[in-house]
Amino acid sequence: MRMRARYELHYNRVTAKQTSLVRVDPERPDPSVVGRAADILRRGGLVAFPTETVYGLGANARDPDAVRKIFAAKERPTSDPLIVHVLDTEAARAVTAEWPETAQRLAAAFWPGPLTLVLPKHGDIPEIVTAGLDTVAVRVPSHPVARAILAAAGVPIAAPSANRFTELSPTRAEHVARALGGRVDLIVDAGPTPVGIESTVVDLRGPLPVVLRPGTISAPALAAVIGPLGAIAGGPSGDDTAPRRSPGMRERHYAPQAQVYLFDASTRDEAARLGRVRDAAGGTVGALLLSDIDSTVRHRIAMPDDPALYARALYAALHTLDERGCDLVLIELTPDTPAWTGIRDRLTRAARGGS
Repeated sequence: MRMRARYELHYNRVTAKQTSLVRVDPERPDPSVVGRAADILRRGGLVAFPTETVYGLGANARDPDAVRKIFAAKERPTSDPLIVHVLDTEAARAVTAEWPETAQRLAAAFWPGPLTLVLPKHGDIPEIVTAGLDTVAVRVPSHPVARAILAAAGVPIAAPSANRFTELSPTRAEHVARALGGRVDLIVDAGPTPVGIESTVVDLRGPLPVVLRPGTISAPALAAVIGPLGAIAGGPSGDDTAPRRSPGMRERHYAPQAQVYLFDASTRDEAARLGRVRDAAGGTVGALLLSDIDSTVRHRIAMPDDPALYARALYAALHTLDERGCDLVLIELTPDTPAWTGIRDRLTRAARGGS
């Protein structure tokens, strides 16, 4: 049954600006809401909208002033490039300077979907989008709301996750409203996102394709389409001002407010001990578990043992523990297999640099 649009207002004291949050049917979004979002984007504003992965904070990718608003809203350094979202392969080719056979094959196999390709950029993509690099990260989302907005706007949309920089990505509109509040002109709420973690990013410029950021499309699935892959690349480890080749390559990212401690079978007892010590000191302990470790952890969330379901639940679970005021989160590591690589990447980055 078609949902009716629901309008709410969120207020941010820092910006003294009201943001409309509009509820739409995720499969059949109201054309009037889509048109409003498209108009805001064409006029240089910011719109938060769902993709199949997470909610994105969108601006017209060809408007450098609009794109600067993304960096300001997220408090994101301009050394971190943005992903450009487009409607189809033809539109992807329009923002790139080269389109190799590997790009064509991957696009045919995985687009629309959670795959981002890094390629030489077209000259009309502003440097602010690409961190001054000569490459652009581009993808074709599959979410009906994202696709409707892209079609109505008629412009490529630069859209990182709609959260403060390095913090938890949003998989629900309320996550966006809490993080960004009045920094956004419009939040389009279509309910939870179905994939739940960010896209796989593949760099196609070298002799072998390289996975820069793992996601739900695994390396074996990519290799089945294009052949051997190069080694998975890490980001620069020292200078945080150096441009990254892809979003999500910083040491600490996707992090809740709490300190994160990852454990496996060999460190299970230590995790339980840390939880008891923090609890005794008056802290609030949470846990994401594939199995039970200690009945004294009050804020336990049982996680699915299927990688697709786990990815869908991960950020929402961590947001829940943030809302409960947890200052330590114990997370049981997932299996070390290709299907779980994207999830383990997010967990590892969330745990780095925690206080």
